[in-house]
Amino acid sequence: MTNRIATLQRETSESSIELSIDLDGTGATDIETSVPFYDHLLTAFAKHSLTDLRVRADGDTDIDVHHTVEDIGIVLGQAIKIALGDKRGISRYGDALVPLDEALVQAVVDISGRPYLVHTGEPAGFEFHLIGGHFTGSMVRHVFEAISFNAAITTHITVVGGRDPHHIAEAEFKAFARAFRQAKALDPLITGIPSTKGAL
Repeated sequence: MTNRIATLQRETSESSIELSIDLDGTGATDIETSVPFYDHLLTAFAKHSLTDLRVRADGDTDIDVHHTVEDIGIVLGQAIKIALGDKRGISRYGDALVPLDEALVQAVVDISGRPYLVHTGEPAGFEFHLIGGHFTGSMVRHVFEAISFNAAITTHITVVGGRDPHHIAEAEFKAFARAFRQAKALDPLITGIPSTKGAL
């Protein structure tokens, strides 16, 4: 089996990012994004998807965390796409229902080659809440858009319920992680690419 790894760099006038990923890791992390709550969310993603992840990022967070957070999502999605290779032997689909105290989130992933995001259920006002005083709730959906479109995967995320913005955001990342873990897993019963088209 080819190692499913990728290392990328991205430099813009708004951010500087170095990212490495190993899809067949143990969930080891080394993450410094300069956005503390985002570090927390990415660490949860790596841990629960069994993906090794290293991120170094610096950006214009004095203006807003938006650019840095979005750009990391873009690079993470690109790295996932590269690391997946031709997707031979993967399970392709994954779904998870994950609680975090009062919050409950379902995520369904299809490593389809078709970028799409359906994201529903966050409570009214969530998008305006500053989590940790710096991470706007609206960024959660934006990160999943960046990952899904750059990884070319279909993602459905449904917030079933929740009250605390921290819990909701973290449950979203954990649910996505668990669904992605299933989808990227190599299935010994599958030979070749799991698609009637012969390509994903």
